[in-house]
Amino acid sequence: MSVPKKKIHFVSLGCPKNRVDTEVMVGVAKSSGFEITPDAAGAEVIVVNTCGFINDAKRESIETIFELAELKKSGTCEKLVVTGCLSQRYPTELAEQMPEVDHFLGTSDMLKLGAILHGKADRMLVGSPASWIMHASDPRVVTGTAASAYVKIAEGCNRTCAFCTIPQFRGKQRSRPIDDVVREVEQLADRSVVEVNLISQDTIAYGRDHPRAERKSLAELVRRVADVHGIRWVRIFYLYPEKIDEALVDLLKGHPRVVPYVDMPLQHASSGMLARMRRGHGEGHQRRMVDELRTLVPDLVFRTAFIVGHPGETDDDFRQLVDFVLWARFDHVGVFRYSDEDSSASAAQEGKVPEKITARRWRHLMAAQRKIAREKNKARIGQELEVLVEGPSEEHELVMVGRHSGQAPEIDGQVYLSGAEVTPGQMRRVRITQASDYDLVGDVIDANAAGATGRGTGDRATMAKKKIRLKVIFTANTD
Repeated sequence: MSVPKKKIHFVSLGCPKNRVDTEVMVGVAKSSGFEITPDAAGAEVIVVNTCGFINDAKRESIETIFELAELKKSGTCEKLVVTGCLSQRYPTELAEQMPEVDHFLGTSDMLKLGAILHGKADRMLVGSPASWIMHASDPRVVTGTAASAYVKIAEGCNRTCAFCTIPQFRGKQRSRPIDDVVREVEQLADRSVVEVNLISQDTIAYGRDHPRAERKSLAELVRRVADVHGIRWVRIFYLYPEKIDEALVDLLKGHPRVVPYVDMPLQHASSGMLARMRRGHGEGHQRRMVDELRTLVPDLVFRTAFIVGHPGETDDDFRQLVDFVLWARFDHVGVFRYSDEDSSASAAQEGKVPEKITARRWRHLMAAQRKIAREKNKARIGQELEVLVEGPSEEHELVMVGRHSGQAPEIDGQVYLSGAEVTPGQMRRVRITQASDYDLVGDVIDANAAGATGRGTGDRATMAKKKIRLKVIFTANTD
C-alpha cells in the first residue's frame, strides 16, 4: 500500500519575476515528492513568496502570512515558509515578530526549499541577494495558462532610481547566458508553450554585465528565442527608457514572432520630476523616444507606468504628466501612488505630497487614460486579430476568453470569444464586434484548429459554439 504524498500550498505575491521564482519552488517541491494543492487548509507545508517593493505590497504580504499562520492551529499545516523580497529585506525583524514562521528564505534561495522539505534546514536561510540566477536546468513548473510563460533573462539591477529599493534586495545585474535562456525556451516549447514573455528588472541592459568578449545583445537574445520551433509570440517587458538599438527595432517591426509590443515604465514626464527621481533624462528625451518608436514600428502597442505624488511633485509637474499622456496616447498605462520606502533616496527628499492630493491625481490620470483606452479599443471593432485562447472567463463561466498580441497576460484586458468551439492553447482568427474600456468581444471566424495544448472537451468549449451576446459595461468618464 502506497503512502500518501504530503501536500504543499504556494502563495505568490507581487510581480511576474516573483511568479517565476515560485514556479521554481513548485518544481523543487514536486521533485521532493510533494503534491501541490490549491487548498491551503489541507496542506502540511505552506510557502508564501512575498513582495516588499512598496507599502501596500508589504502590508498584503504580512496580512497573508498571519492569515495562513492560523492554519497551524485549525488546519494540517506543519511548516510555514516565508520567502522572497520581504524576508530578504527584513529578515531579522520578521524572525523576531513572526514566531509562527518556521523558515525564512530570501530572493536567491529558492533551491534551499528542498532542504526544508527534507527536514534538514535551519530556520534562517536568507543568503546574499546576488548569489543565484535562473538556469534552464532548475526544476520549474509553469503555472497559470498552459500555453504562455514568463522567462527571466536576468536578475538584479544596476540603476539608482531614487524611489526604488529593489537593487538592495535583488542585487546587481546578473544576465543569464544566451544559450541557457534559449535552452529553457526550447523546454517550454516542448511542453506546448507558444507565448514567451521576456522579463527582468532592467531588460534593456541585458548582457552588459558580461565580459565584453562574451557580451550578447538583447536583440540577439530576442531573435534566437523567437526562432525556437513552436514559439508563436515573443513579448518584451521592462525596457528602461533609453535609445533602443536598430536591431531590436527591426525585430519589433519585422519579425513574424516578435510582437510589436513595448513595455517601458517612464515614471513621469516633467523634467524636474525625472531629475528628482534620478532617471537620467528629461521630458524632451521621452517625447523623442515615443515619437521615434511610433514612427519606426507603425503597429506598436506601448505600455508604460507612472508614479504620482513623488516628493516635490507640484500641480504644474502633474499637469505636464497629464499633457504628456494625452499627447502620447499610450495603449496601456499603469499608475502608482508614491510610497515612501525607508531606505530609498526619495524618502529623504523634501516636499512630501499629501495622500489626498496623491489620490486625486491618481484618479485624474487614470480617468484620462481610460478614455484613451476606450477609444483605441473601439477602433478595433471590425478588425480581424489572431487570438491566443486562454480558457473559461472568470466572470462568465460558459464563455471562453483569449488575448491578441497587444494584450499581455493578466494586465491588459482580454477578448471574449463566441461563434465557434475553441480550445485553450489554440491561436484563432477573431473578428472584433464589441469593445469596452479594457476588454473586447469577438467572433471566431476561422475553421477549427488543432490546439497547442492538445484536444479540449467539455461543456464550456461546446457552449462557445453558441452566439454569445455580452453586456459590455463602460466605465463612466470622470474627466
